[in-house]
Amino acid sequence: MAATTDVKKVSILGKESIHCGFHLIPYIVHTVLTELPASTYVLITDSNIAKFYLQAFETEFDSNLSGLSNGSHARPRFLSHIIPPGEMSKSREGKAVLEDFLLLNKCTRDTVILALGGGVVGDLVGFVAATFMRGIRFCQIPTSLLAMVDSSVGGKTAIDTPHGKNLIGAFWQPEFIFIDAALLETLPPREFSNGMAEVVKTAAIWNDSEFNSLEARSAEIFAAIQTPSTNHAGRSEKTRSKAQELLLSVIIGSISVKAHIVTIDPTEKGLRNLVNFGHSIGHAIEAILTPTILHGECVSIGMILEAELSRQMGILSQVSVGRLTRCLKAYNLPVSLNDPRIANLPTSKLITVERLLDIMKVDKKNQGNDKKIVLLSRIGATHEQKASVVPDSLICKTLSDSVTVVPGVPSFNPVKMTTPGSKSISNRALVLAALGSGTCRLKNLLHSDDTQVMMAALNELKGARFEWEDGGETLVVHGGRGSLSVPTKGKELYLGNAGTAARFLTTVCTLVQKSPTDEVETTIITGNARMKQRPIGPLVTALRANGSEIDYLESDGCLPLSIRPNGLKGGTIQLAASVSSQYVSSVLLCAPYANASVTLELIGGQVISQPYIDMTIAMMKTFGIEVTRRTEKGTGKLLDIYDIPKGSYQNPPEYSIESDASSATYPLAIAAITGTSCTIQNIGSSSLQGDARFAQEVLARMGCEVTQTATETTVHGPPIGQLKAVEEIDMEVMTDAFLTATVLAAVATGKTRIIGIANQRVKECNRIRAMIDELVKFGVDTNELDDGLEVIGKPVNELKKGASVHCYDDHRVAMAFSVLASVIPDTILEEKRCVEKTWPNWWDDLQNKIGLEVKGIELSTASVSPSTPFASSKSVVLIGMRGSGKTFIGELAATALQWTFIDADNYFETANEIGVRQFVHDNGWPAFREAETKLLKGLLSEKSQNHVISLGGGIVETPAARDLLKNWVSSGGIVVHVARNIEEVIEYLGLEGSRPAYGEPVSEVFKRRTPWFAECSSHRFINHVEAFAEGKMVVDPADTKRGVRQEVARFFNHITGVSVNLSQNLTPGRRSYFLSLTYPDIMLALPAIEDLSAGVDALEVRVDLLRSKEEVDPQGKHIPSQAYVADQISALRRVTSPPLIFTVRTVSEGGAFPDHALEEAASLLNLAINLGVEYLDVEMRLPEQTIKQLNARKGFTQIIGSWHDWSGRLKWDSFEAQAMYDVAARNSDIVKMVFTASSMQDNFACQTFSTKTNARPSAKPFIAINMGAAGQLSRILNTTFSPVSHPLQPSRAAPGQISFAQVTKALHLIGDLPAKKFYLFGSPIAHSLSPTLHNTAFDILGFPHTYELLETSGIDEDIKNTINSPDFGGASVTIPHKMNIISLLDRLTPAAKAMGAVNTIIPQTEGGSRVLVGDNTDWLGIRGSIATRIAVGQIHAALVIGAGGTARAAIHALSDLGAKVIYVWNRTRSRAEEIRTSNAEANIQVINELGSWPNGTTPPNVVVSTIPASETSLQDEPDRLVYPNSLFAYRDGPAIVLDLAYKPVETPLLKLAKMTASNWDTAQGVEVLLQQGYAQFEKWTNRRCPEGPVSKKVWEVYHSRA
Repeated sequence: MAATTDVKKVSILGKESIHCGFHLIPYIVHTVLTELPASTYVLITDSNIAKFYLQAFETEFDSNLSGLSNGSHARPRFLSHIIPPGEMSKSREGKAVLEDFLLLNKCTRDTVILALGGGVVGDLVGFVAATFMRGIRFCQIPTSLLAMVDSSVGGKTAIDTPHGKNLIGAFWQPEFIFIDAALLETLPPREFSNGMAEVVKTAAIWNDSEFNSLEARSAEIFAAIQTPSTNHAGRSEKTRSKAQELLLSVIIGSISVKAHIVTIDPTEKGLRNLVNFGHSIGHAIEAILTPTILHGECVSIGMILEAELSRQMGILSQVSVGRLTRCLKAYNLPVSLNDPRIANLPTSKLITVERLLDIMKVDKKNQGNDKKIVLLSRIGATHEQKASVVPDSLICKTLSDSVTVVPGVPSFNPVKMTTPGSKSISNRALVLAALGSGTCRLKNLLHSDDTQVMMAALNELKGARFEWEDGGETLVVHGGRGSLSVPTKGKELYLGNAGTAARFLTTVCTLVQKSPTDEVETTIITGNARMKQRPIGPLVTALRANGSEIDYLESDGCLPLSIRPNGLKGGTIQLAASVSSQYVSSVLLCAPYANASVTLELIGGQVISQPYIDMTIAMMKTFGIEVTRRTEKGTGKLLDIYDIPKGSYQNPPEYSIESDASSATYPLAIAAITGTSCTIQNIGSSSLQGDARFAQEVLARMGCEVTQTATETTVHGPPIGQLKAVEEIDMEVMTDAFLTATVLAAVATGKTRIIGIANQRVKECNRIRAMIDELVKFGVDTNELDDGLEVIGKPVNELKKGASVHCYDDHRVAMAFSVLASVIPDTILEEKRCVEKTWPNWWDDLQNKIGLEVKGIELSTASVSPSTPFASSKSVVLIGMRGSGKTFIGELAATALQWTFIDADNYFETANEIGVRQFVHDNGWPAFREAETKLLKGLLSEKSQNHVISLGGGIVETPAARDLLKNWVSSGGIVVHVARNIEEVIEYLGLEGSRPAYGEPVSEVFKRRTPWFAECSSHRFINHVEAFAEGKMVVDPADTKRGVRQEVARFFNHITGVSVNLSQNLTPGRRSYFLSLTYPDIMLALPAIEDLSAGVDALEVRVDLLRSKEEVDPQGKHIPSQAYVADQISALRRVTSPPLIFTVRTVSEGGAFPDHALEEAASLLNLAINLGVEYLDVEMRLPEQTIKQLNARKGFTQIIGSWHDWSGRLKWDSFEAQAMYDVAARNSDIVKMVFTASSMQDNFACQTFSTKTNARPSAKPFIAINMGAAGQLSRILNTTFSPVSHPLQPSRAAPGQISFAQVTKALHLIGDLPAKKFYLFGSPIAHSLSPTLHNTAFDILGFPHTYELLETSGIDEDIKNTINSPDFGGASVTIPHKMNIISLLDRLTPAAKAMGAVNTIIPQTEGGSRVLVGDNTDWLGIRGSIATRIAVGQIHAALVIGAGGTARAAIHALSDLGAKVIYVWNRTRSRAEEIRTSNAEANIQVINELGSWPNGTTPPNVVVSTIPASETSLQDEPDRLVYPNSLFAYRDGPAIVLDLAYKPVETPLLKLAKMTASNWDTAQGVEVLLQQGYAQFEKWTNRRCPEGPVSKKVWEVYHSRA
């Protein structure tokens, strides 16, 4: 042993067995060999630790054991054993492995085991030592901070089970615990933080002075662990550095507390419960999040939640909760389940209140059903000297994300209370004291998120030093005299959604001076998503103009900012102050430290919130700097110009912060609305805050009795229901209080108009819009104004109950609506924690100080996935640039929906009897916009149902019109933005002259209107006319034109619900599949899309894989642009009609989309809904609010809630799997779970889980598969939307993915898809193309079926035996059997009944019995051939030639297509009359002469011939029908002639059409054969026929025969 090893010893259970020091390996070996003689020493460690320290132990033991003997025996043995790292080893199986190792090596009862490792190794080895041969000696050598201060001390040993952590174990004290702090030098920083959670916990329950040290010295303590020692420095005290001394003192301080507690209560009968502070809830969280989230991280969250529980019970102050929160944050520990490290985990969705309470039932501290939790009473002390019994209801309230207030009269009436310190004053005081000279004690500082953010930022800037006194009631600020530094490398000033901090710190950061020691060149200020939207542009513009170098890192005008350390120049600064007074205060506060005195000129219109500027100036004066506001000479009028001298703030010894006047409005308003009394202390007429006027200027006018002294405000409310509306209230001086006034106005009789609050649109949310949207839920009407809103109040009893208020993560919204909740039953306030910004204990104070009961609510227990809505007949509105194609698209949409189309410009001209161009010329654009808005209002009122309304391009130019459109959307209406490439629009507008000129470049108009179009629309239709014009894609232009028509019909039918485009195979008993497209550019797939999509029910667009040629971001960091994605979807839609699945797969779930880009993912998913995509794959790891928002606006889009686990850790029979399913089922229409298989058994487990889940009542469609080659069987067995690939694709979307054909072949091999035989019955049929059609399709899709000819002259025994055979799959029927076959069938479809003939036999199982169904698809063949050329409803008149069975099919098809009149000609008129009589519902007219139409009627634009071509001619021939040219008299649009004869290739009728009229398209009989064959195939197999390749093959055979 090294001669100079100094250790510090800690006594436990009367023995100094805890030895602490540095570089102790020689000391440990010497002590063990000397103090614990044994025949065998066994060191057990894990593979992570072994690579660092095992060799050193082996060398030291070998050296010390040389020549050493144990009595008369041979020298003792030294053995080592390495286990896998992680919690998985801490199990029954892991314990058995160690015991077998000891037995195999013939270890006896005198063996000593050394546990070298973290908590897992120590717990496991300790339990083995406790039970092996009924107990052997062991020593703990912890290598992690967590193990050093917690698990190694006290003799607790245990293993985990699937039911929870540490449930099986024993108390078994180690002989020695060796704390070698040098082992922490290899510990990752996260693991160090993990251990600090236990250190903080110990101080929090026992030692306030130790906690003070931890609170104040976090940076030093972190630095200590990051300072490695060399040459064994620290082994002796004289070589020990200050950093090492600090680290060791922290460890020993924590250990000493636990050792003391263990000595008093070794077996945890009472006092030892205290070390479980944070563990009751923390362990429950850990059980769900392990192993991703560490023990200390879970305990950290648990400590805050248990502290909040103490606060809720009135035991602990908010000051203590705030201190604990700040301290844990200082060690980089999470303090909330909303921490991104937690919230972004898929498993975080499994955390529910119910689940946590269930896990907490199994806790060793509990007594029966009573849960026991350690409750803090203050920092350094607990409520009891043991864990306390806490009811589930209180725990539930703490854990719940939402609350409800039980209406009633406040039980503490009259209420007398103080509110937390003012946020505005607290933030200003922090900046002033930090910049000042000397020490200042801040009293009544607000303990909230905002002030924590400000303190943390000033700390990072090294601008001041903070410490706490009076148990955290007083903050001591040691001012930095304006000396500020750039934060260290990797540190950004993250401000969350703290707007005040963002504005103030922007100017503070300009004061930073460059230093040679700077690791980075700039200071970065950033925030959360909302903060990145809030404006800061005017302040940055002013500072830039003054010489500061500030760059926007993302969007102009918003955070994040990069600020160079050049100091503030000073001189004259011009600042626009019409948006926020905080810009003004930011410059004022920092101006004394500029290089020159500052003259601040406020420009840009009305200055907002002057009282806050006055507040800043008054506080600056208190800190020694006097600001002068200039006045106008002669009049004395105050000017918006301020002179600020150079100087330094002199900190007053003490500064007391007023209570927050904005917060005071809530308890005062509760008194007003409930007819009770409330007195707020520390807020009165002498207040610096403008919101202190709220009582006199708002509540008094609403009928309250108000008494206000200089320091106190009392309000007596009128009887409930007797608040009075106020005609107009200007709240410009107290803008934050307008939300409180708004909820009171909701129950005040009459209309209340609130103005002067325009700046509230750019706060934590758009507060004006938020109040309007949430009041609607109560049935309260409002009107939005430019600078405020009007509220039309109602009697209390008329407001709707049970509203769920979305709080927008805005504290003011939540607290304002809690006032309304005090009188409206069952109101739910979502996001209760948003109040932590200014009043963290609001919900506790509401119950404990005001006397209204508050209950916890868990929203996620109910499904947030609404059922599919009913089809809407509300009119559809089209907006978009002039030239975008609104009229063209609108007419097609109206035709598809069978609604009426209105062009608003034409409507305007009719209504006003003047053209638009002339109206603008005569009256000007403003008058036109006003008239246009009035017209829109009328259209939405008078044409509100079953219309498609196309509006002018400039309709979005006025706020009034935009509001009308937005209100239409919010009321359930649809507004579609028709979008087109701007280049195409400009080209079109160069040719179009019916509308007045813009007077500015079209591109500028486009740029201005684009965000308005997005703001006002619910959907977007991409109409890029030239999308296929680059010459790169081999796409038939005719197909493209048809594709536009079909896509318009699909899009508008789907978004309105008139005819949703969803897969029909998502039903029990059927199989469904989707193809995962893996192309970076889908245009590459278009020529082969028919082949690619063969057999599948939907196409998945992997948006995360999309990448244009210009985008070069690396995999896992690339985010495709919305424009590119929208164009890709549009291009795909033009050529194929199956439903689309829109997927943004993240890296952690096996995709390429960045995990952190949650907002961008949400934006893309919302884009999919806008584009009318049918299915949306939503990863359940996304934030809950995002998922709720997608569900709220999905319309007829169905959500696939997906989980993907690549780790292989999750198993189908685990609790996690069931919980994951439950989460997805609540939040989606279809559940998708994808795990990773390691063996065939995983596929059987998957199938078992799926079968059990699908057996639930009302079970949702469920995709359950395994990834990897071992998981391919699960893909075959899965029945719902199995993802498949295709050999033509560039890559597979996931490992183990196979093609549709491979799936069907595999299903046949395992007996799940038996081979069937299909037939054609009839005569003569030798030359039929049907076998070619169906056998080609079977082959392409991998089906084992065959299609054969069965030629018979009559319905004989061969046919009867065939249709009764078990392997009969179906049959086509042709002449002469179409009617005679009916007697053998069990039932007919309506189509077969209508035509009196059958051409298709379909075997089906109904009620367990096999039935034969007769159908007729001839009409579908005819319909399909016509519909690809002429839209539904566009057949003005049609002619059918012939009167046989096929003619009946033609009439059925034409009727279905909406033909207005159908002419029938037949040589035998009586046969034609029979058809007319039997189809009474159709408008059929029998004509005597071909080509002769009734006078004044439109000639047909569809002609169908059902007679043999051999009986027709273009010239006079005997016994042949001669076709006249007048058949094709229609010239005004698309038209088609269809000849059902197969031969010749070009019949006389088709030849005449080509010769006569260019607008007439032609279709041959083979095309109809194909169309009806496709229909037959789908009816037999439930699979769409692969039309492209089948058609190609059939035509090849047909032409070869012809």
